Amino acid sequence: MEVALKKMGNSTAVVIPPPVLKDLGIGAGQRLTLDTTADGKIVLTPKRKYVLADMISQCDLKAPPPLDLALWDMARPVGGEVL
Repeated sequence: MEVALKKMGNSTAVVIPPPVLKDLGIGAGQRLTLDTTADGKIVLTPKRKYVLADMISQCDLKAPPPLDLALWDMARPVGGEVL
């Protein structure tokens, strides 16, 4: 399928036909990341919506805390922190 680049203000846009949007499961207003490959291809990746429960499920709750956290806990207040 051939598409054309169009000037829109200071940017250049490409119009993606509805069948392609449907195939990709994306639509107007969807946030994407755009990358290019060494051979000149464009890669669009839908931005993932993160859910706190999913993120927490990936954590190792038995892992030791980071070493720099101990330094943070020992630091003295330097401003208007609540103790």
